[in-house]
Amino acid sequence: MAVYEQTYRRYTGKLTPEWSRFLIIPRHAYRAVFNSKLFTAFFVICFIPLLVEAILIYLHHNISAIAIMQIDVRALVPIDASFFETFVSIQGGFAFFVALLVGPPLVSRDLRNNALPLYLCRPFSRTEYVVGKMSVILILLSAITWVPQLLLFLFQSYLEGFAWFRANLWIASAIIIAGIVWILLLALLSQTISALVKWRVVASAALLGLFFIPSVFGEFINVVFQTRWGNIVSLGALMRNVTKGLFGTFDRVSGSIQIRDFDDVVIREVLLMEPPLWASWAVLFIVCAVCLALLHWKVKAYEVVR
Repeated sequence: MAVYEQTYRRYTGKLTPEWSRFLIIPRHAYRAVFNSKLFTAFFVICFIPLLVEAILIYLHHNISAIAIMQIDVRALVPIDASFFETFVSIQGGFAFFVALLVGPPLVSRDLRNNALPLYLCRPFSRTEYVVGKMSVILILLSAITWVPQLLLFLFQSYLEGFAWFRANLWIASAIIIAGIVWILLLALLSQTISALVKWRVVASAALLGLFFIPSVFGEFINVVFQTRWGNIVSLGALMRNVTKGLFGTFDRVSGSIQIRDFDDVVIREVLLMEPPLWASWAVLFIVCAVCLALLHWKVKAYEVVR
């Protein structure tokens, strides 16, 4: 527009609050994500275990249904910390595959098409960009992990009574912390790999390998050295131990090995010890810190290619 025409006017419409500007990214990203019928169908399947969990909770308090089926549901499936831990782990597995489908192309697409200058030339910081991209995964995964689990905990509390709620309030905190730690780890890893690898298929394969290859290597260490310290390099094993610690079911002694002589006589028994919980938390913290450092390094308005 030519300056001499004097027709330029400042925008007088409603401004988006600064604290919520990052939400513009997930708002448009979800349109593309749910345009895929295959992903939408898989996302709906993710709620099936939650439906089973709700039915089991309801059956515990429905005398008519128990009488018709002629089974003691209370003895068969007790509603306790282990019950919620099991379904938290199941939903965590679904969350991994959702992150695998959604996460890799989020940043790589912008880097491949040199779109970052279009974001950062506006009143939009690098932090808001990273938070906006991560929120695409965080909101999706929260919808299938800790949020419905917390609602089911409140449903159980409503049916059981306030005394049960007060005695088991720590389970709610375990559900929230375990869910947030897991989805935050998935979001950071997927965005970091997306920023480092600009091709979606390669980024998805890298995220898949980052979980499975260290797990295989850790299991190899466990078998060769007759220990459980190989789990320290497995993100899945670390998260499993952290979740068990939050739900109070963690036991460092995960088994034992009997050492026998040539006459098949037991010489001694070696206890297999899991890494302590503080070590699992420390490794997860280091992984998240490295991911943040790599994102800070890669997410820039321009890149010098030599």
